[in-house]
Amino acid sequence: MRIATYNVEWFSNLFSPHGKLLEDAEWSRRYNVTRADQIGSLGIVFTALNADAIMVIEAPDQNRRRTTVGQLETFAAHFGLRTRRAVMGFASDTEQEIALLYDPDKLTAVHDPIGDRTGKHGSSDAPRFDAVFRMDLDLDANPEPITFSKPPLELAIETASGRQFRMIGVHVKSKAPYGTADPDEATRIAIENRRKQLAQCVWLRQRVAAHLTQGESLIVMGDFNDGPGLDDYEKLFGQSGVEVVLGQDATPNLRLFDPHAQMVLRQRVGVTPTSARFYIIEQKHYFEALLDYIMLSPDLLVPPKDAGGTDDAPKWRIWHPFNDPACFGVPELRDALLAGSDHFPVTVDVAL
Repeated sequence: MRIATYNVEWFSNLFSPHGKLLEDAEWSRRYNVTRADQIGSLGIVFTALNADAIMVIEAPDQNRRRTTVGQLETFAAHFGLRTRRAVMGFASDTEQEIALLYDPDKLTAVHDPIGDRTGKHGSSDAPRFDAVFRMDLDLDANPEPITFSKPPLELAIETASGRQFRMIGVHVKSKAPYGTADPDEATRIAIENRRKQLAQCVWLRQRVAAHLTQGESLIVMGDFNDGPGLDDYEKLFGQSGVEVVLGQDATPNLRLFDPHAQMVLRQRVGVTPTSARFYIIEQKHYFEALLDYIMLSPDLLVPPKDAGGTDDAPKWRIWHPFNDPACFGVPELRDALLAGSDHFPVTVDVAL
């Protein structure tokens, strides 16, 4: 089964206020790309992925006039995708939702949030992702309330053959220090926001550990806007949020695995994989980073006994238009990946 995660930049802006695809010559929010070009490019990419399930990060906005599920299913029907059903969880207040597009002939997916609901006081014991988590961020013995602006999407999955597993879609993000020209104040705000992001990853890690302790198969995937060696704040906090969620310090049976994260952890200097490409206006060049991950529980790393052998071990792929020869060798796909989003899809082929 092929599972994918794909952050689609400004997906919401490709739909009208009532959820109709805007396949016209007006500019999209992507630089020098029309809405028709971006929509067509995304159709090419989603078709080429040929995935059984795609975790869409920055999915179209859910509001009173249109639904995320409706818009994604409209998009899928427009291009005849077999991933023609969608499911989402708690709505975001940022116009960027997390949703799963999936092939209903291959699996079923149900939003199944775990944890207690809390009031404003919150809980330090992994509450539901739309609730309040409390964690002492500044070591003053006074735990601060932590919330997700984009609550992770928790899904109970069952394949057509009856295999059950859990899936969590993630989009954690540290807000930039807007609104101040004072460098010291900007640094203070940046550190505070990074602490909050790390706390969200601790919250997520508690949920991961609970699933793994119960022996459940688990896939955690999405955009972490973070990773080993990504910025100087990692030195301040000791670990990146990605390392926290992976459980690098846990026993092997309680760790998640992503080969791209492990490559960076083993080799902090040198060639590393990347999954996103941004243009820096001030410096007039592109910056690349590894932000998107698909993390598997230990049991999913081992091919089932009835599989054909080691070839059935999971296979990860970043669909990078320049770094993946199969993508680069197909001009239509290469151009579509560049026009579709500033992130590139990540897939894993795993025996389920």
